Amino acid sequence: MSTSIRVRHLPDYTRLAKLLFANRAVISDAASGGAPLRGEQERAQLLVDGEQLARSLEEMGPTYVKLGQLLSSRVDLLPPEYLSALSSLQEHASPIGVEVVRAVIEEELGTKVSRAFADFDERPLGAASLAQVHRGALRDGRQVALKVQRPGVRQQVADDLEVIGELATAFDDHVGVAQRAGLALMVEEFARSVRAELDYTAEAANLRMLARMLEGYPRLHVPAPVDDLTTSRLLTMELVEGRSLAAMGPLGLLEVDGAPLADQLFKAFLDQVLIHGVLHADPHPGNILVTTEGDLALIDVGMTAWITQELQEALLRLLLALGTTNPAEAASALERCGEPLDGFDRDLLGRRVAGFVLQMSGARLSELQTGRQLGELARLAVSSRLRPAPQLTMVAKALVNLDGVARRLAPSYEPARAIREHASVLMRHSMERSVTPSSLIGAMLDAKEFAEHLPRRMNNLLDALAEGRLHLRVEGFDESALMRSIQKLANRAAAGLAVAAFVLAAAIFSISASGPRWLGESAFSIVLLALAFLLGLAIVWSTLRSDLPQRRARRRST
Repeated sequence: MSTSIRVRHLPDYTRLAKLLFANRAVISDAASGGAPLRGEQERAQLLVDGEQLARSLEEMGPTYVKLGQLLSSRVDLLPPEYLSALSSLQEHASPIGVEVVRAVIEEELGTKVSRAFADFDERPLGAASLAQVHRGALRDGRQVALKVQRPGVRQQVADDLEVIGELATAFDDHVGVAQRAGLALMVEEFARSVRAELDYTAEAANLRMLARMLEGYPRLHVPAPVDDLTTSRLLTMELVEGRSLAAMGPLGLLEVDGAPLADQLFKAFLDQVLIHGVLHADPHPGNILVTTEGDLALIDVGMTAWITQELQEALLRLLLALGTTNPAEAASALERCGEPLDGFDRDLLGRRVAGFVLQMSGARLSELQTGRQLGELARLAVSSRLRPAPQLTMVAKALVNLDGVARRLAPSYEPARAIREHASVLMRHSMERSVTPSSLIGAMLDAKEFAEHLPRRMNNLLDALAEGRLHLRVEGFDESALMRSIQKLANRAAAGLAVAAFVLAAAIFSISASGPRWLGESAFSIVLLALAFLLGLAIVWSTLRSDLPQRRARRRST
C-alpha cells in the first residue's frame, strides 16, 4: 500500500472521491488528451457542473478554495467553463470578534494594542477565511492597515494540505493523466505557496522585493510594511487609500488614465517573471487598487512562485516565437518548459504546435490573448506526453488575469503588441545576466584547461588506435538477481494497489445509503477496510522476512 494513504483521513478522502466521481467526465476527457467539440447545451451543463464544484470547494474551507483557484490556472487540463467557475471562487467568512483580534495582536507584539498604536478601528475593513484587516494609526500619525491571522487557521490548513498531498501522490502513482500533468509537483508548489502566505514576515519581504522591482514604473505602488510591528501572524503595512479595480464600474473607469497604467502594469509583470524570476500568482482586479492619485497599487502579494533562469529563458523564447509566428521555435521552447514522459512524441508536438501557431497568425492583434495562447500550448504538451512545468500554467493564468485587467483599464490595449515592444528590453537583460564577469572567467578557465589537455589526449588516442590498444570497457550485471528484484517489486506493487483499491472502495460505500449497515456504518466498508488491513500486514511481514536477512548478509560481507 502506498504510504500516502491513511485511514484517519478517510472522511476527507470520501469528500474528495465524491467530487471526483461527480466530475468524472471532465477527468476522462483530460485523460484522453483533450475534450471533444461540444454544443451550446453541453457547454452550459459544463458551466453548471463547474459552479457546483466551486461551491463544494468553498464549503470545504479556505485551503480548498485556494486549491480551486490554483486549478483555475490549469488551462491545460480543464475546459473553459470550469476555469470560469473556479476563477470566481471567493473566500466567504464572517468577521471574528474584535476581542479575538486584539488578543492575537497583543500575543504577537507582546504589548497592549493601545501602546503599540495611537488608534485602532474596531470595525474591520475586510474579512477573509485566513485573515481580517483593520485600520490603525502609528504614534507618528501614519495610517496603517493591520492584517490579523485567524486563530487556528494554520493547523486547519496543515491538515488539509496533508490530505491533498497524500491523494496527489497516490493519483500521480496510479493515474496516467495525473502523472502527465505533474499533479504531485503542482500540489507541492501549491503547498509551498500557501504555507508562505500564512507567514506574514514572508509577505512583508515580498512587498519590499516588489517595491524594488517597480522602481522604474512610477505609476505602480505597493504598500510598505512596518517591520517593527510585523510578525508571522500580524502584518502591519501602509494604508493605501483607493478603490478596488473590481468594484469600479465603466463610468468610474472613464476618469482613470487607463492606457499608461495598463502598459506599465503589463510590462512590469513581464520584468518580474522574465528578468527577476518572481511570479505574483494572483494579479486579479480585486488585488489591484486605483489610488486617489489615479495610480495603481498592488496588494495581497502573499502567493508568489519562483521561476528558474532556465525556465525564464524558455518562456521568453516561447513568447517571442508566438509574437513572430515561428512554429518550430515555439515547439522547441515549449519542450524546454516541460519534462518529457515515456512515450513523448516530439514530432506530434511539433505538428500540433505548428497548426496552432499558424491558426493564430490569422487573428488580429487585438484578438490575441497571450495567457490563453500559453494555456492552449500547455494543453497540447500534456496530450503529447510532455509534462509542463507548474509555473508555466501559473504564468498563463496570471497573463489571462492581466489581459482582463489591461482591457478593463483601456479597452483598446493590445498585450501582444506590448510583448513585442518590450522584447528588446527583455533580451538585453537576458544577455547581461548571461555575460557576467564570473561567467566569462569560468568560461575562460574551462577553455584554458581544454586547450592545455587537448594535444596530449589526442596524441594518446591516436597512438592507442594505431597500435591496436584501444579498448572499450563494459560493466555487466547479474541478470537473474535483477529479474528476481523486479518480480518482487511487481508483486508488492500489485498488493499495494489492491489495498489502495479496497480503501477507495470502502470510501465510496461509506457515502452510499444502500446496502446493509453495521453499527451505523456500511457493512461493505467495514469488510473492505478489514481486508485492506490484513493485506497491509501481509505486505509488512513479507518485507521484514525477505529484506532484513539480505541487509544482515550485506553487513557481514562488508
